[in-house]
Amino acid sequence: MIKFGSRNDVNAVYKCTVRLLDDTEILECDFKAQHKGKYLLDYVCEQLNLVEKDYFGLRYVDSNKQRHWLDQTKAVLKQVKDMDPILLSFRVKFYPPDPFRLKEEITRYQIYLQLKRDLLHGRLYCAPNEAALLAAYVVQGELGDYDPEEHVGNYVSDLKILLKQSEQVEEKIMEIHQTQLRGQSPTQTESNFLRKACSLDTYGVDPHPVKDQRGSELYLGINHLGILTFQGSRKTNHFRWTEVQKINYEGKMFIVHLTYNEKKQTVGFKCATGASCKHVWRCAVEQMLFFTLPSSSDAPHVVTGGSIFSFGTKFKYSGRVEREILEDSTPTRREEPTINRVGSLRRKASSVPATPSTPVIAELGHNSLPRSNYSADSRLDSGNYPYSPENTLPLETVSEDQEIAGKSRVDGVTSSEKVHDLHDNHVDKKAKDGESNFGDYYYRDGMDQSSSELASQSHRSSRSQTPVSRGNKNATSAFRFHISSAPKGSKVLKFLRVVIPSILIVLLFLFLMVVIILETDYEVLAMLRRAPEMIMIRRRYYEPAKEFLKSRFLSYTTDLIPS
Repeated sequence: MIKFGSRNDVNAVYKCTVRLLDDTEILECDFKAQHKGKYLLDYVCEQLNLVEKDYFGLRYVDSNKQRHWLDQTKAVLKQVKDMDPILLSFRVKFYPPDPFRLKEEITRYQIYLQLKRDLLHGRLYCAPNEAALLAAYVVQGELGDYDPEEHVGNYVSDLKILLKQSEQVEEKIMEIHQTQLRGQSPTQTESNFLRKACSLDTYGVDPHPVKDQRGSELYLGINHLGILTFQGSRKTNHFRWTEVQKINYEGKMFIVHLTYNEKKQTVGFKCATGASCKHVWRCAVEQMLFFTLPSSSDAPHVVTGGSIFSFGTKFKYSGRVEREILEDSTPTRREEPTINRVGSLRRKASSVPATPSTPVIAELGHNSLPRSNYSADSRLDSGNYPYSPENTLPLETVSEDQEIAGKSRVDGVTSSEKVHDLHDNHVDKKAKDGESNFGDYYYRDGMDQSSSELASQSHRSSRSQTPVSRGNKNATSAFRFHISSAPKGSKVLKFLRVVIPSILIVLLFLFLMVVIILETDYEVLAMLRRAPEMIMIRRRYYEPAKEFLKSRFLSYTTDLIPS
């Protein structure tokens, strides 16, 4: 953490680095100890000339490698106190259901950049033909119309648009670019890209790796439509916000309370750690409130996650909700800002230090999941889902952190790229050994930790997808399978933080009970006072301790009173 001034000086200036949606662009921001998250987000949006700020947020990874959205209502320094250097990422937090209802073109451009990243990292999951069309839009926007003298051979192979670009997919991209997109301007191609992307089921989904009550691994996605689960290439469940009555978590358990066909049901998912479960819960609550509340003033105080040995998590939604944004008729009163479109498919990412990514414990084994033969009691929403095992390929669950590895084809290999090439080779080796049967078109998971958020050391991220059984009334008791947690040191520290206060509280309670029993003359307690154990406690411990404290108190007061 870089700062100027002493630690105790409230005017000390702290410096942080913000990665933008294009990894080749960064911002250096200064802030003070009293500045809140809103200050940094406002500063970044001002530099980007954005006035529709409500859809965006800043994300960071803490010292335990857990992702967080920067809370706009809390001091920045308290949230990133363990980070050195302070690295944040500017990302789309709430994907607008219809990007064309946004007021300004520059806001849609930022949404486009985010979706282009999602396509690269596999979060915008779709069939190969759809991916080729989206990639062709990107190529048209970057290179313009096809020119046979300039665009010779496989000119798409030098561009990094998809995670793994087979020759077959690249040929399809070039065919669409050459025959269907001629004459389209960058604005038109971006609009077509947005129109196609927002029609996909994975639009706005940031997948979280979890397990269901059978121990099956799946992705949990949350967007404006509700909570979705994915396995392989299929969407298996869709719990719409209108069906969700309550969302809470207990330890590692993320629990959704539903009303479906006039029946109340509970569905549970187990996360890798308690911190990741809290993150999933908070993301779900924020998405639900943003897209369903009529007004931000209606946002309730949410408390969950508590138990007899720990306090619950308190959360209060801040900012406007979608309905307020759309109904805001206040004119912007400014000229349409100029959009600086800079092609980034061939360029290397900035050399700014990378942000640690959030590893999902390797023992989860989310890297090569077979398709699930799930029982008929699972609630499937396949009727509205265009994918099937015949027209899609399994998801390669590689974290977005490996983004730079692909860029080494054109730009050379940096040290961080070498790390991720090793990971890709490891995945390829697993595929050859029969551990996975991926096709030519690969996808990566939704950690949205870009090369901008890449760890200086290598962290492996594992993610997967399966459906969920709907008939579980007691979701908590059903999860008895093993799942790895945090490192042992942090486990012990968390255990002590819970156990020591609990022991002290119990001892204090017992002491008060003894005092009440021995010092009062309630008839209800007479039997307890006459018990042999209480008589022994009175004679051996209570009376001597009482006399000792009384003598000490009298001697102390005597010293205070002058003779």
